[in-house]
Amino acid sequence: MSTINKYLGINREVLALAIARMADSVGNSFLIVVLPIYIASGTIEGGTGGLGVSLLTGLILSAFGFFNSALQPFAGRLSDKLGKRKVFVLAGLGLLAVANFTYSLASSYWMLFVIRMAQGLGASLTIVATIALVNELADDDTRGGNMGTFNTFRLLGFGAGPVVAGSVINGGPYSLLGLPITGFEAAFYIATVSAVVSFVLVTLLVDDPDIERSTDDEDTSIAVFDHDADGLIDPVFALGVASLFMAVGIALLSAIEPQVNARLGQGAQLFGIEFSAFVLMQVLFQAPIGSASDRYGRKPFILIGLVLLVPATLAQGFVVAPWQMIVARAVQGIAGALVFAPALALAGDLASKGSSGTQLSVLTMSFGLGTAIGPLASGFLVRFGYAAPFVFGAVLAALGLVLVYTQVQETVAVDPDAVGSAPTAQD
Repeated sequence: MSTINKYLGINREVLALAIARMADSVGNSFLIVVLPIYIASGTIEGGTGGLGVSLLTGLILSAFGFFNSALQPFAGRLSDKLGKRKVFVLAGLGLLAVANFTYSLASSYWMLFVIRMAQGLGASLTIVATIALVNELADDDTRGGNMGTFNTFRLLGFGAGPVVAGSVINGGPYSLLGLPITGFEAAFYIATVSAVVSFVLVTLLVDDPDIERSTDDEDTSIAVFDHDADGLIDPVFALGVASLFMAVGIALLSAIEPQVNARLGQGAQLFGIEFSAFVLMQVLFQAPIGSASDRYGRKPFILIGLVLLVPATLAQGFVVAPWQMIVARAVQGIAGALVFAPALALAGDLASKGSSGTQLSVLTMSFGLGTAIGPLASGFLVRFGYAAPFVFGAVLAALGLVLVYTQVQETVAVDPDAVGSAPTAQD
């Protein structure tokens, strides 16, 4: 493993943590493709409360993101106060495993909603502690590379899930220990196993580093306004808002899968490929972009990504063929890679010792909230026309660009006469 670590330029435990998160991400991403089809299949019984199926699907999908995002700051602050990370990761993975299995027992809309809330709680415990671990195991000169490589492995699992999920659903029914199971049940069981595998890997391969416990309430609080520089908005909070806007645009597709499939004349497998095109580009570009941000600065990559995100999101509302959607999602994936790892690294540069959980939770919370708002927004806006959700997402991306350009300062000191040398992050 030392040769791999040297090649990738990341900490050994970050690599182990990344592999564990990759396993869990396979199962989590299954549900993005499975749940909308499951809800529309007629398997779920009970009334809809007068809501349309698209809007109801958006509400169920969004429950995960809302609970995940709302609880992340509390999980991050508690983790900082206790100086513990691993126990939060394991608790979250255990809860996710139970929730994933419970889908196979659900028979009503309200049960799906409750399960999604439980998933959100589990994710809130896991995500913040995981990102804080990566930040603390890295240093100023390699933080971007570590963040990029960690997200590459995580997204590799996340991207594989939707492609496999379509095949699993279409290939059912199956036989498990002599008992017949549907394609949906098989998908839920795979998601459960992936969380269990991740739990075992973290237990065996990851240890808590020596963390300086934060005793200052100011270090473990989220700032909205900038009191230390010339900007109006705190730079970490500004990055969080931009991440929220980016995530909304990314997640618009998931709740309107039936409309997308009808417009493009395709099935679940092609939709899975389209969804995964975004993730594949992130897998390819996250690590090199993260490493490059250690040398050339964080902010330029974030700005370029947000510029590219505007047309990439807008185009999805006007495509008329599956290959066009694949291209638009791929470009959106490159834009996301340009933003995500450098933004996390920049926030990590600014976080004081012992407060990584709280500070980085701003970005992870915002991204999770965006993934909740996106499906809800598209489920509501699609009634005004197929393109409406994507126009909305493009406008948000443009607002995020303005916010980062005006309110976020660079944290990496780059010597223009020695571009090839490794810079150091400013204090």
